[in-house]
Amino acid sequence: QVQLVESGGGLVQAGGSLRLSCAAAGRTFSSHVMSWFRQAPGKEREFVALISSGGTNYASSVKGRFTISRDNAKNTVYLQMNSLKPEDTAVYYCTTVFRGIPYWGQGTQVTVSS
Repeated sequence: QVQLVESGGGLVQAGGSLRLSCAAAGRTFSSHVMSWFRQAPGKEREFVALISSGGTNYASSVKGRFTISRDNAKNTVYLQMNSLKPEDTAVYYCTTVFRGIPYWGQGTQVTVSS
């Protein structure tokens, strides 16, 4: 059984910062691709960032503002979000694929006020 639990969301003013965490349980994910997605009200879920053994990748809308990282000892992935904008408001989800099956966390709400 794979479980992903996000935390760290909240309400922040534009220009502020938040750090999201995604704790993985059930498996060791140090070699797995881990990703963050987000879904704003009335919009489709969209890719934000990923981290793999080969490096990181970001959506153009967050590049230069967000940083994805991982702590393998804690089996945790982080998303440091700086210079937040109102358009970053969404539920943020972490996800991974294990044996061909995608797993998603329950999501954490990020609200950026203008």
